[in-house]
Amino acid sequence: MTRSKKLKLIAPLVILIFVGAFAKHRLFDKVAQAGTLNSKQMDEISGITASSINPNIYYVHNDSGDTSRFFAITPDGKLKTTIYFNGANNIPLGVRDCEDIAVGPGPAKGKSYVYIGDIGDNAARWPYITIYRIREKKSWATDSLTHAEAEPLYLKYPDGPKDAETLMIDPIEKLLCIVSKRKDTVSVYTTPLMYTAKDTVTLTKRTKLFFSGFKPFKWITAGDISKDGKQILLKSYEKVYYWKREPKEHIWETMRRKPDELSYKVEKQGEAIGFTPDGKAYYTTSEGVFSPIYYYEIPQ
Repeated sequence: MTRSKKLKLIAPLVILIFVGAFAKHRLFDKVAQAGTLNSKQMDEISGITASSINPNIYYVHNDSGDTSRFFAITPDGKLKTTIYFNGANNIPLGVRDCEDIAVGPGPAKGKSYVYIGDIGDNAARWPYITIYRIREKKSWATDSLTHAEAEPLYLKYPDGPKDAETLMIDPIEKLLCIVSKRKDTVSVYTTPLMYTAKDTVTLTKRTKLFFSGFKPFKWITAGDISKDGKQILLKSYEKVYYWKREPKEHIWETMRRKPDELSYKVEKQGEAIGFTPDGKAYYTTSEGVFSPIYYYEIPQ
């Protein structure tokens, strides 16, 4: 075949590849800055989750160094309410290192609860971690400041202390799910969502997950399960991983399968990700004063 004939065959293929790449970018890499965290109080945000009873309200919180509180914000970052809760009496600030937050069902039928994970442990030395359960209120969309009663659950790992930054709720099987952060592989742990306040429970280790890349960039820093329990997100400092759950599949079985990699604009220190209530998109934000909030559509 002559060179001119080869060029005639290759040229349309090259054009098709470029068109396809452009189309993928337009259709699947949809990212927009939704807003900016507008209060200096929100300077080390490490978790974000959508309210189940207040439209257009999301909850965020700082990690180590802050007291026992979290914030209700709008999707564009405006602070609506600061919610203080009762932490541990034996810890100066009430909490050690809150690293993630989730919203889901709880002991009262038809009611919604916020779960805050005091699960950070950089040195892997704490004998237990604490989950705080707080009943969600409609007034959090309008009050500027309020106090809430938290019910703690004390958790132990079956294989020794771990650092973790991911707390998720499986609404289908009514489970709390924690994913560890560090090492070459991370571990998935669960415990029943319906607990008695002040119980001490040993987590169940379900599986290990391996993600390619270099440490610390591949460490898992956040995650979320959609409100219908059918979609899962995990994120590292560089990537966002996504799974669709099959019917009757345990959440850890879903995560054993190879994930899709979704769009993600690498942030300064991105440690927060959360689905929109309808599960069609997700938000991310980062530590730092006046950090941007990014909005991503999930490919359909």
